Amino acid sequence: MIKAGIIGATGYAGGELVRILLGHPQVEITWYGSKSYIGQKYAQVYQNMFRLVEDTCLDDQIEELARQVDVIFTATPQGFLAGVLTEEILDQVKVIDLSADYRIKDVAVYERWYGIRHKSPRLIEEAVYGLCEKNRESIKSARLIANPGCYPTCTYLSIAPLAKAGYLDMKTVIVDAKSGVSGAGRGAKVDNLYCEVNENIKAYGVGSHRHTPEIEEQLSLAAAEPVTINFTPHLVPMNRGILITAYASVKEGVTEGMIRSAYEEAYRKEAFVRLLEPGVCPQTKWVEGSNYVDVNAVYDERTGRVIMMGAMDNVVKGAAGQAVQNMNLLFGLPEQTGLLMVPLFP
Repeated sequence: MIKAGIIGATGYAGGELVRILLGHPQVEITWYGSKSYIGQKYAQVYQNMFRLVEDTCLDDQIEELARQVDVIFTATPQGFLAGVLTEEILDQVKVIDLSADYRIKDVAVYERWYGIRHKSPRLIEEAVYGLCEKNRESIKSARLIANPGCYPTCTYLSIAPLAKAGYLDMKTVIVDAKSGVSGAGRGAKVDNLYCEVNENIKAYGVGSHRHTPEIEEQLSLAAAEPVTINFTPHLVPMNRGILITAYASVKEGVTEGMIRSAYEEAYRKEAFVRLLEPGVCPQTKWVEGSNYVDVNAVYDERTGRVIMMGAMDNVVKGAAGQAVQNMNLLFGLPEQTGLLMVPLFP
């Protein structure tokens, strides 16, 4: 059995990690870390775990945890892991970080967008960006995985096939994104109160959302050219889910058939990316509670643009599910192990 420890087990991503790992046939959770609830029973924080988890919450002593487990998941605020991670810890244990601390290779870009100083920049180059559909082979031999952000995951998987094929004018890419409230985390914030969110939809982080440089970096690698995008996220009154609608002009000579073929070639062997039938638009309700991403594209011949769409559960494939997918690769397990949850409906 793989012994796993979670730091940040009482946030939404941490709670989802617990839910998924409890059903994983090869994993035993030995550490439920939560600085806010030290000494409190985990099932008192999340009552859905009543009689399923008898453990109490422990602190975030990563050095001690590293001596007890095979893999550590850190579902923590930006800056936490960068401030405590060392070579000695990585020599003892695999680390899968759900924060942004090691996603962006340019430390100056990270510090500018996140507004904090990076405390272990020497480890950034070693970290592998944990998008399994992109970096599967590199992940298998890694010590440190930078689990991708939710918006970047859905955006990349929606756009990458056409970016890689060279079919898009990458200077024209616009991404319209919508997310459920769980994407903002479990902390108390006025903007996330019921009366603020219910019966409302709003844009936020316009021109300044911190997932922008992560998306641009990964799309630049896919397109083999520098990419700058307009990225506008919106908050919608639902618990879970992300919907991406992206727009770009296609290059001369690109046809609808070529666009479809690019997606088919990219995803025909992927377990968790589902290319929908022509004309079917992704919907968040058909991926909720699962590790699946539904994608499709429509070519608008009248405008010469393509509309690329993706839907996924931001807490599963956008966080915990993707982290477990990375863990499976790290330990030589079939990638789908413990992740074949059927989407919930209704």
